[in-house]
Parts: sequence; C-alpha cells; structure tokens
Amino acid sequence: MNDDHMTSSEQTVTSRLIVILGGARSGKSAFAERLAASRGESVAFIATATAGDDEMRERIARHRASRPKGWHTLEEPLDLVRAVSQAAALADVLLLDCMTLWLGNVLLQTSGQQEKDDESEVEFHTTGKLFDERASKEIEALLAVVNSLGPNKTLIVVTNEVGFGVVPAYFLGRLYRDRLGYVNQRLAQVAERVYLMVAGIAVDIKRLHEEASL
Repeated sequence: MNDDHMTSSEQTVTSRLIVILGGARSGKSAFAERLAASRGESVAFIATATAGDDEMRERIARHRASRPKGWHTLEEPLDLVRAVSQAAALADVLLLDCMTLWLGNVLLQTSGQQEKDDESEVEFHTTGKLFDERASKEIEALLAVVNSLGPNKTLIVVTNEVGFGVVPAYFLGRLYRDRLGYVNQRLAQVAERVYLMVAGIAVDIKRLHEEASL
C-alpha cells in the first residue's frame, strides 16, 4: 500500500510515540533527552550514527559521555525493529536518535548494493524503487513493534525536517529528502505528540493541528 494515502485508522499505536523534529542545531536532541529524563523512569538510548570520520567519532563520543550514567545505550545503524525490541526489555522510555541518520544508512547500503549488482552504472530508477520499498517496509515494521510494546512504554523519536531548504542538485539527495518527508509524515500520523523545534523552543504542532478549525 502506498504510504502517502494511509490513514491513522490503518495503524494505531497503543504505546506512547512522541516525535521531535526540526532543523540542524534546533535543539532536538537536547529536548528529547530532557523529555526522557523528566519521566523519572529507566531510559534506553538507541543511537543510529556511524563513525565514518574523525569528526563523527568525536561527536559520538561527546554525546555518549553527556548522557546520564544510568541510561542504557544501544548502537544500531540499520535494524530499528531489533533495537527497539532490545531497548524495551531494558527500559520503559526509549529514545531513538535519530531517524535522519538511520535513513541515510539505509540509502547508502541500498545504493552501494545496487552499484555492486550493476558494475556498469547505477540504475537510478531501480535504486529509488528499492530504497523507497525498503524504507516504507521497515517503518511499518517499526510501528508494529511499537504497537506491541504496551501502554507502559514510551518511544521518543528524533528526526530532521529537511524540506525547508533548497532542492538537492543530485538524484540521491532528492530521493533521500523525499523519503524522509514521507517517513516523518508516517511517524507524525500515529504519534501522540509531535514537537517542532525552533531555536531551541519546542512547539507542540500535533496539538495545534488538533485544535485548528475553520
């Protein structure tokens, strides 16, 4: 089924799902961590970043050191279903940071496999189709797992809003931007709360949407 036309009645999440999105350096991660800590419950942090260079290694180490000592940390760049299941066995509040990096990892793996399969040239159409199908399938699998966790569990998901900038000049950039937009829509559709971070301030756009009327 095309995820662009799904309605909330087609996927209902009974455990709490909270989505936090915003641009770069908007305060997403800091707010998510404060929100997780405010519950006063056990927390499991799911990190999707990979250390591709020295700067990223330093950033990962810095973020790891800044987390409360009692938090559990799981590092999983691709398999979110397994990570959330494992995290739920360790804690009641799960913080996934972030979907943006996860989707980038999926795209890199998909495009890399396509290059391997087609030694002459990457088939853009095939790569796009495989990437879209895989991302959609894995998001639905993630929501199914969240739905099975029960009402005592909370998953906080951090993601980027990348649709406010210029259109990427290259195919993979446009492919990534479009799919992340659909991923964000799907998560927001079933989330209990959706916060948009603007200059470090959280705006509850799900509540504004619910209250809006003509």
